[in-house]
Amino acid sequence: MSIAKIEHVNVTVSDPERAAKLMGALFDWRVRWRGPAANGGHTIHVGSDDHYIALYTAAGAAYTAADFAKGRPLNHIGVEVEDIDGAEARVVAAGLEPFSHGDYEPGRRFYFLDPDGIEYEVVSYQ
Repeated sequence: MSIAKIEHVNVTVSDPERAAKLMGALFDWRVRWRGPAANGGHTIHVGSDDHYIALYTAAGAAYTAADFAKGRPLNHIGVEVEDIDGAEARVVAAGLEPFSHGDYEPGRRFYFLDPDGIEYEVVSYQ
C-alpha cells in the first residue's frame, strides 16, 4: 500500500465565501470548485492542487457560537507553511489574533481562530 495522505477536510462554516476569501489571503490558496451540496447547502473547495478544505454551509442555517465550539468534534486544522513569520503577519493583517506560540523540535507553531471560532494551527519545519 502506498502512503496515505489527507486529501481534504470538510468543515461547516457560517459563510463559505468569507472563509474562502480568508484562506486565500492567509495561505495563497485558490478556489478549486464551488457549488451546491448536500441538503440544499453550498460548498467551496479552497486549497492547492494536492489538498483542500471544503467549506460547507447548510441551506437556511442559523448557526450560533455553540455550533462552532472547540472540540465538537474538530480541535483544529493544521496548516504547514514555509514562512511562519509571514503567515503570522497575514493573520494579524486579517484582524485575527495569533496565540499559543511554540518552538519545538522540529519546528515552530502558532494558532488562531477564524471568524466562526474554528481553530487553525500554523506550523513551519523550516
